[in-house]
Amino acid sequence: MLLSGGIDSATCLYMLKGSRVRALTFEYGGIADGELRAAKKVASSAGVVEHRVVRLPDMLEAGDMRGSPFKGLPPTYIPLRNAVFYSIAGAFAEERNIGTIVGGHNEDDSEVFRDVSPMFFASLQRALRSGSEILEANSLRILRPLKQKHKHEVVALATRLRVPLELTWSCHRDGREHCWDCPGCASRVNAFEKAGVPDPLRKQPGKIS
Repeated sequence: MLLSGGIDSATCLYMLKGSRVRALTFEYGGIADGELRAAKKVASSAGVVEHRVVRLPDMLEAGDMRGSPFKGLPPTYIPLRNAVFYSIAGAFAEERNIGTIVGGHNEDDSEVFRDVSPMFFASLQRALRSGSEILEANSLRILRPLKQKHKHEVVALATRLRVPLELTWSCHRDGREHCWDCPGCASRVNAFEKAGVPDPLRKQPGKIS
């Protein structure tokens, strides 16, 4: 399971609750400390068997690059991020003799990022199998159970699954609280409002509990 501190991966993790889940979280340049803290808390609450944090300090977001060529993409975009993350997840799966990798991408992601497309994941799955006798023998699968759900639908599902949404983190900025001003916070607010669900992190708009 690829685990960030966000709502999507937390929801996927709770969909798998009861299974022996091993989680990977990636610490890269630009990631908010709050997301790392949230990933650890969510993993603990869900009772994962193992939670490994992989550090990639030289992996930068587009917003941190000089002369970034990534026009039209958000500043949090990382070049071919999923190719890197899922390749590392494939190595972890080979090490642990695992046959399934799960990621928490939703429908909204596929509308923005090319490396979330069905073609990308089908090709990557074939490549990982072809590069490992263990993964080929295990018929490695890359699953994305939220791929046909929009963000507000994920929030609604998370509520039904009793995901501890108060532990999740959506803000792109560092701090102990959400800023409620960045694109990540704006997306969170919109998703909860469209789902008709109160956000446990907000007592009222603009404030955090």
